[in-house]
Amino acid sequence: MGANIKKQTNRIVGDSPSIHKIFQLVEKAASSDSTVMIFGESGTGKELIARSLHDNSDRSSKAFVAVNCGAIPHDLLESELFGYEKGSFTGAVNTRIGRMELAHEGTIFLDEIGDMPTPLQVKLLRVLSEMEIDRIGGSKSIPINVRVIAATNVNIEDSIKQGKFREDLFYRLNIIPVHMPPLRERKSDIPLLVNYFLHRFNASKNKSFKAVDAEAMSILINYEWPGNIRELQNFVERMVVLGTGEVLTRRDLPEKVLDGASEEPWTPLKEEEPNESPAEMIRRSFQNASPFPVFAGIPEEGINLKQAVEDFEREILEEALERTGWVKNKAAALLGLNRTTLVEKLKKMQITRDE
Repeated sequence: MGANIKKQTNRIVGDSPSIHKIFQLVEKAASSDSTVMIFGESGTGKELIARSLHDNSDRSSKAFVAVNCGAIPHDLLESELFGYEKGSFTGAVNTRIGRMELAHEGTIFLDEIGDMPTPLQVKLLRVLSEMEIDRIGGSKSIPINVRVIAATNVNIEDSIKQGKFREDLFYRLNIIPVHMPPLRERKSDIPLLVNYFLHRFNASKNKSFKAVDAEAMSILINYEWPGNIRELQNFVERMVVLGTGEVLTRRDLPEKVLDGASEEPWTPLKEEEPNESPAEMIRRSFQNASPFPVFAGIPEEGINLKQAVEDFEREILEEALERTGWVKNKAAALLGLNRTTLVEKLKKMQITRDE
């Protein structure tokens, strides 16, 4: 997962071809000061990409300043970005430094830039051209040195046609475009993301769930995820807080997921075709250093669930034994079992060490 990127901050999780392309683009773009425009639906991880670009750049020791242009009232956004001088308007009792100045020598991330009012777009265009800002009420321009990364969840080209976004600003920002795929288009990453959030919320909530079982994982994969990764994170946290037992199952899934999941088996996109058996998927989960084994997708031709679960268990047991040199006490500890239970399972499944 992005092995060549120096710092994978904030844990951009994924192993699909589309995410590998993002990693490659981040690696190339991080060394440049060119502006970046990140496109993607809400919840796809646009700010994580912006932070990764900053953290892998020569500006990483300086400030990363994030501004949500859609969350700040339009009449306040200019003062937030550019600051103001003391006495410039009623209530301006002190000089205030804006976000652009705070990001000097670092990176400013303008999230939801499609919501920026048109008059302010003109001023931002000048900042990008001249690399200097004017505080409200100020009499002189202040030079700045910032890298600008913008993001949007709207179709900017439609906004340009509607007169809501300046075409010249779009071309100034869109030097390096990054398109974040929605989660429904990278379903092979769902097991890894579930694994990551399960591990994270186990730690923060003092829980000890070992995995999500195959049936529940299949349902999660078949859900369309309109809220993308943010929605998945929300649901996994809910499952960890409210779940029971050691393994999360169908009964622990939110009702919205159960109602919204497709009944058709998931068919991977051609470029995402795993081309491996379910048991091999489990082995890959171990190799990818996932904190828990997970089922990584249903093959196109479907599976026999009972046989698949048995195969998974056999593969996990053999992997644990190989890791520990067939020392049963260590293998049992690795799997969260007592030694007697492990020995009984090995006997039942006729698992022996090849001499």
